[in-house]
Amino acid sequence: MRPSKLAIGFLLFAGWVITVAAQQTGEQRAPLNEAAVALDAKGKTAIEARLSTTVLNGSEDSPVTNVRLVVKNVSQNFYTYVTGWATFYDDAAVRCGEGLFKIDALAPNESSEADTPGLRLRCTPATWRIIAANLLTRTVDAAKPVEAATAPADTTVVEKPAPRNFVISIDGEEHPIQVNNPIVLRLGNREWKIVLRSAP
Repeated sequence: MRPSKLAIGFLLFAGWVITVAAQQTGEQRAPLNEAAVALDAKGKTAIEARLSTTVLNGSEDSPVTNVRLVVKNVSQNFYTYVTGWATFYDDAAVRCGEGLFKIDALAPNESSEADTPGLRLRCTPATWRIIAANLLTRTVDAAKPVEAATAPADTTVVEKPAPRNFVISIDGEEHPIQVNNPIVLRLGNREWKIVLRSAP
């Protein structure tokens, strides 16, 4: 039985609604004097940026071709390479310029200044946002399954218990003894060597 056009239309509409909802919970526009944030693939805040360039008066005839911004790593990951887009919007929420920024390495809680070469800002923006295009981490920071984190069976280190002290009492006379250390007792004319060992 073929699905009807109405059912296909409903599925497409539902997918569009889910996509729009996901975008609305993602990177939000911010006023120019506030920080804009970008999310990682898990939906957690990864980086935030603040504008260093304060004069942004672009027009069709004279666009702003570069802005400076300070990008901060607010995650717990060390990023070896970060790229993203800074996008600007006018008062009517119409996009009027975007530029790509790039940073070679960014440690947790570290900030770095970047610029947006290739930007053509054709308005005086009211809001802006950033989107992370690449957030490459070190291989040691990558999420590993629990099985990979455990040591293989052939390299397991067996810890020996710390030596414990014992006392042996013979007819009320106490003699200290340690595991694997012999004690020599004189009983009558003869010496007896006693060794306390752990059972195999």
